[in-house]
Amino acid sequence: MKNLFLLAPLLSMLLFCIFKPSRDNDELTENKNSSPRYDLLKISPLNKASQTTSAATILGRKQVPILCYHQIREWRTTDSKRAKDYIVPVEAFKQQLKMLADSGYHTILPDQLYSYLTQGTPLPNKPIMLTFDDTDLGQYTVGYPEMKKYNFKGVFFIMTVSLNRPNYMSKEQVKELSDAGNVIGSHTWDHHNVKKYQGKDWEIQIDKPTKQLESITGKPIRYFAYPFGLWNKQAIPELRKRNFIAAFQLITKRDEQEPLYTIRRIIVPGSWSLKTLQHAILADF
Repeated sequence: MKNLFLLAPLLSMLLFCIFKPSRDNDELTENKNSSPRYDLLKISPLNKASQTTSAATILGRKQVPILCYHQIREWRTTDSKRAKDYIVPVEAFKQQLKMLADSGYHTILPDQLYSYLTQGTPLPNKPIMLTFDDTDLGQYTVGYPEMKKYNFKGVFFIMTVSLNRPNYMSKEQVKELSDAGNVIGSHTWDHHNVKKYQGKDWEIQIDKPTKQLESITGKPIRYFAYPFGLWNKQAIPELRKRNFIAAFQLITKRDEQEPLYTIRRIIVPGSWSLKTLQHAILADF
């Protein structure tokens, strides 16, 4: 009997340990601002990586070729010579994608590029990025089906003023592109030059379109393409403040302090031969 009295406290402690309710989840909820574990769960590597990577390191990494398309359709007699620089005929576009696939290129998306630039994350062999500006309907009716043939993915920078208008994509089509694994980025409301923003322009051109695109896709919008490829240093802190983690221009030199917000692309003119495109990819990047 004496031995039983001695064992009783030990038995009670054992039972408490076995049946003690877990408080891990509650503690994470109650101590969101102080729990180190909760903070780690909340940190996004994509949002934090650039803060610890120098501009020199990013600039030192080999650039990835990024192609920029606008309209994919046949030329019309009313198209000017300059307009044809932004219009790629349907068969030419098809041949370009086939050439990329036959040459062993693999499309990558902005998150992959960002991780590579900021952390050195390996990319697939012969990486390339396909980007599409301005919401043109041909990007969906021609570009998207051709990309699927080769399991290619792309980035569609949407100008929201055009949504649901004739010859432009609908909201449903933009969502379909997003759901299929393509990335949707911002290209302002109506293509207004970022260098001329003042007053409420940031709200009209960036804030409202971003919310609209996030509502359509159900995903955060983290990438931006400058209209006309034109940027200035004053725009970069405004983009960063709005949670954009990278921005794409065209062919001018990257900024030495802000390379992530001045990523280079090359417009593919409709007049280029496959040989010219291949040379541009190798020479420019």
